Parts: sequence; structure tokens; C-alpha cells
Amino acid sequence: MIIYSSDVAGFKKDVLNGTLTDTLERQITLSYKASSYNERVSWRNSLQFMHTILSSSNVPDDAGVAIEYMIPTTSKRIDFLISGYDDRNNPNVVIIELKQWSNVEPSNESPNLVKVYLNGYMRNCPHPSYQAWSYAALLSDFNTSIQDGSIVLHPCAYLHNYDSRNSDDPLHAGNFEDLLRESPMFDRHDGIKLCNFIGKFIRKGDQRKILYYIENGRIRPSKSLQDSLVSMLQGNKEFVMIDDQKVVYEKAIAMAEKTRYDHKKRVMIVQGGPGTGKSVVAINLLVELTNRNMVAHYITKNSTPRKVYLTELKGSRLMNPVDNLFKNSGSYFDAPENSIDVAIVDEAHRLNEKSGFYGNQGENQVMEIIRASRCSVFFVDDYQMISLKDIGRSEEIRKQAKRLGAVILEAKLESQFRCNGADGYVAWLEDVLQIRETANRYFEFDYDFDVVDSPHELLDWVIRHNNNNKARIVAGYCWDWPTDTRNDRNYHDIVIPEYNFEMSWNLNEGIWAIDPDSVYEAGCIHTSQGLEFEYIGVIIGPDMYFDGTRVRTDPSKRASTDQSLKGLKKLAAKDPELAAKRADMIIRNTYRTLLTRGMKGCRVFCTDKALAEYLKNRIKAKPKNFACEAEWDLKAAEETAPYEKT
Repeated sequence: MIIYSSDVAGFKKDVLNGTLTDTLERQITLSYKASSYNERVSWRNSLQFMHTILSSSNVPDDAGVAIEYMIPTTSKRIDFLISGYDDRNNPNVVIIELKQWSNVEPSNESPNLVKVYLNGYMRNCPHPSYQAWSYAALLSDFNTSIQDGSIVLHPCAYLHNYDSRNSDDPLHAGNFEDLLRESPMFDRHDGIKLCNFIGKFIRKGDQRKILYYIENGRIRPSKSLQDSLVSMLQGNKEFVMIDDQKVVYEKAIAMAEKTRYDHKKRVMIVQGGPGTGKSVVAINLLVELTNRNMVAHYITKNSTPRKVYLTELKGSRLMNPVDNLFKNSGSYFDAPENSIDVAIVDEAHRLNEKSGFYGNQGENQVMEIIRASRCSVFFVDDYQMISLKDIGRSEEIRKQAKRLGAVILEAKLESQFRCNGADGYVAWLEDVLQIRETANRYFEFDYDFDVVDSPHELLDWVIRHNNNNKARIVAGYCWDWPTDTRNDRNYHDIVIPEYNFEMSWNLNEGIWAIDPDSVYEAGCIHTSQGLEFEYIGVIIGPDMYFDGTRVRTDPSKRASTDQSLKGLKKLAAKDPELAAKRADMIIRNTYRTLLTRGMKGCRVFCTDKALAEYLKNRIKAKPKNFACEAEWDLKAAEETAPYEKT
């Protein structure tokens, strides 16, 4: 969808008349949402510069101009497009990413990102040339008019307030050399260069014909994208499917094919506990459905699994169109109905109601994803809901699917491929943490599990088992993670003074799981959920303790920087009992999730010594008879897990 379309002559006239910003605001409001003040300021500033560029160039007046082109199947918008023909009558489109940036810093999170002051905060952002290149890749990979019509796209970025002449300019760092060749960047001193770049490809006008073809092109994944995905998956042992994973995979493929031909909306809910291979199936579905000419998206609320699986697929390559298939769950609040063929939602239990940085966009992510897709597959574990904001329970997915008239299918992943295949370990853990009563009362599994007496012993064990960069420490979120020290290796967030132990939270949230240096850092639930390791060390903080009779939780011991319990005080004012039950559920689910991240082994350190003794007792063949053994029955389980009843 193009918000504004004209020719060069019409664009220049609208700028001079001062009507262009009003037209954009009106059209955007009519199309999907009201524009923001910052957007209007950006248009006024940037479009004045583009008026100067086009007035100073030899671009013909009948060349096409488009502003704010929304790329189908995404919420992304291309700032500025110019269409026309070169000297050989080849159809061309110049894509321009407009930025008002004046200062840029290198990113500590990734060399492929930069830091910019936006909306009151320093934020990590993609390189503007990468944004332009990725938009061109999106169009090339999914628009049939470009694939079949020989239309060539030429991306670039124009930073009209920026001075890049500094020798150590972060936007010209060595790792961006290939990118800048494919998608040049022009700053405030490069007006003539930008004119020449546009003029090289737009020598003759097209009277907006090329823009018409693009806007009306069918959506279909390109052969090059399909081949790229298949080649990345082949030989990657991380994504090999076995047993019931293959069964669920085939059922999902059959559902998608049926929807393709009868056009009935369908929703599949796949239940699966930790280590059952939900993500493996999800990634394989993404590859196969794309290969079958369907537009499929891999969707998570948590950015960490997306980044890790994407890195495992494409390696360290910056420029790869596969990026565009991995989406945030908040990307669909304004997506048109049935705009994608298949939504593949991993970690669906983490879905929220609201989207956006400030939590002020959309209505319900479950509903929005179902509405935006012809069919959808939700991978869910109701016992991994670890925040008050989490709404993606199986019950909620069924409710929204019925609301939208979708056919509902159910499937289950049961085989345990984590925890050394010990299917009963998770059930034992749920009994131990008093989430629910199970038959697995005592530890009788072929899994390397034990409790250690100090955090130093825990760290030593993890380091010894990190031979394949597959061992990590995780901890309950009981220690603050200050914003201003998150990239400081000398600052230690986790301090346990009685053991003279200090450790930092992860310095690199995005790739902590695969960064070799991260073995010396701790991940929290938000960093590790959805991932697996060979060995895991778990620090159970003071938010869980043993009172001699029961395992208890204390939400007041959670860090102030943890957003999982945000809104608890407000809920407690209305319904203190419900607030207490939900907080208790979240803490127990958090540790269940952390304690199931290891495929081969797990070590646990407890800040509460009584809890450590309780755990040690539960892993013995013939445990001591704690008082809790008589008390812990089904009624108690229901009391500590009220979410099963509501």
C-alpha cells in the first residue's frame, strides 16, 4: 500500500504549496492509524531535503514518486521511492531510507548495530543502509512483479543532518563495507553524489507505471529465498526432527495445504513441555512452507530465541534476506486480515495483550496473529508463563480462534529430548516445586542433577562442562540489572556476600547463548527461555525458600528491574489473594523453566540453605520423611497453581 503517489513534478508542487505533510497525515489516518508528532516533523524536514535533491538533479518530471510504501506482510514502510527507466529502457526503482540522525555511536551489543538517541533513549538500531537494503530484499523476495518483470531495485540511505567525515565514523566501520557497496549512504555533504546516484538509474520517466506494478504484484516467496533457506537448514544438526516432532510437522504441513485450497482459517495448538522440540519443529515448518510458495513467519515475543536461531541458520552474515522471516509478536496489530499464509508462533505462552515499546498498541496479540494469517501454529507450554503480562494460554488461543471462526486442531509433543531424555524429570520437578502433584516423587532418572553448596562450585562445574560452548549459568531475577552498567564488564550485578561471590548479568542479551565469553555471565529467564544448553547451572535466589514444611515464594525479593511482576501492586489493591497466587505461579514457573534448560546435566545453588537441603533430600532414593510429604496433596497443588482452574 502506497500512502502518497505522484510524479516528480507533482511532488515538488505539493512541497512548495505546503500540502504534502497534511496529505500524508490524512492518508495514514484513513489507512490504519493516526500519525505521531515526531512523524510529522520528520516528514516536513526530510521531504524538504528530497525536494532540493530532485530539483537539483536531472531526474525527469514524469518519473514516479512514492512516499510511505507499506511492504505487504510486514509493518515496515519505505520512506521514499523514485521509479523510471535508464538509458537502455530497463525499469528501475531507487529506494531511499531517510534519517534525521545527527549523532551515532557504536553498539556494544553487536558490531552490526549502531546506537542512536531516539525518543529520549539511546537505542540499538540497524545501520540505515541495512534498512534500505532489507526493504529491497523484502520486495525482491516476495513481490512477483519484481521477480517476473525485471524491475531492479537500488537501495540507499540519506542522512541529511549527519556528518560522516570523521575517520572513525561508526557508520563506515569495516564490517559495513559490503553493505555500503550494495546500499550506499549519503550524508549532508553528499547532495550532489545522491543526485548522481538517482540520475544513473532514472533517466526517463515512467508515469508511475512501475510503482503500479509493484503495488499490485502478487505475494510469493522467491526461488532464491527458498533455496537460501533450504541450504542453511541442510546439515544443521540443531534442527533435525525425530519421533513425534515429525508427526506434528506433517500435520501442520497438511493443515496449511488444506487451507491453501479451501481458504478456511485454521489454528493448530501444539502442546509441549521443555525439551520436546517445539522450536525445532517451528524452524522446519518455516523452511518447508516457504519452499512451498507460502508466506510464512516465525514469530516470538522474546527476541532472544529469534536472534539465536537466526544466527544458527545464517551464521555471521549481515546481509541475508532470511532476517525478514523472523518477526516480533507485536508486528501484527495493524496487519491486514489474511496478509500472510502461515504464522508459526514459538513460545506462544509469552504473548501479551498490548504491543509497542510503551505497551500502547493493539488489542490482543493472539487475536491479531490469527487475524493476520490464513492459518497459524501456536507452540505452547502453559507452565512457562512467567509474567503477569503473559496471556498466551491454550485456553486463550482457543477462545480467539473461535471468535474469528477458525477451525481448531490440537497436537502434542511428548518425547523428551532434553534432560538426557528423562521424561519423568519434568514431572518430578513440578512435584518438587509444588506446581502440581505427580507420581514422580523421588529422583530415579538417568540425568546428571545435583545441588551444590556454593556459587563458586556452581561456576566451576559450568566452566568444566563448557567444551562445546554449551554450558551456561542462569539465575532467578533477584538482582537488579541497572541500565547504565549493562555493558560494563567490571560491574557485577549478582552479589552473594556470604560466599564472596560476584557475577554480571549477561552483557549481550541477543547472543548470550552462543557468545563464548558468556560462560562467565548469568542469564535470566528472559534471556534463556526458549533456548537449550548441554549443561545448565541454576542460582535459585531468595524469591524461593523452604519453611520446613512447604516450598514458599516471596515476590518482594524480585529485582526492581524485573518487569515480570509489573502491575502486581495494582492487582493486589483490588484482589490481594489473586495477586498472591499469580505471583507465586510466576516464580514457580520461572524456576521450572530455568531448571529444564540443560540437555545433559544441571547443578543448583540455593541462597536458602533449607531449600538446598530439601532438594538434596528429594534426589535421594530413600529420602527423609519431611513434614511436607504428608501435607503435599492434590488440594495443595491446586492452591499453588490456581491458573489451572481459571
